[in-house]
Amino acid sequence: MDFMERLRDKINTIPQLPLECKMGYLGLDESLVVYPLPGSRIVQEYMDGSKDWHMNYEIAMKSQKQSEIHETLWTIQTELEGLSELYSQNSSFQFDGLMVTNKPYINQLNNQGWYVFLLDIQASITIFKEEK
Repeated sequence: MDFMERLRDKINTIPQLPLECKMGYLGLDESLVVYPLPGSRIVQEYMDGSKDWHMNYEIAMKSQKQSEIHETLWTIQTELEGLSELYSQNSSFQFDGLMVTNKPYINQLNNQGWYVFLLDIQASITIFKEEK
């Protein structure tokens, strides 16, 4: 299922982001990432094996420039709130919608001056049963 890859690709099409979004966790330096969160759940299951899911993801940014993080995550949030289409490249899912569950918020400030801000979303998607 390639949903997270398509979400990352969509984020990377947003003009003038200061960093490329990657999948995984924050690095040691400035970074912008997307990763899954716990709590995803099946909403409905169909006879053909397809399942409707509510899937939780987090977008995190780390930088020493608090205002840049704030602006970047609010830009991403605005773009994702208006997202109506997202297509699988391998036909493994159908995108049904996306909801921002937490607006960008500060999560951490360490003694080296690195800020970490988070943005939480929930995607509604149908995952098709894999053909064997």
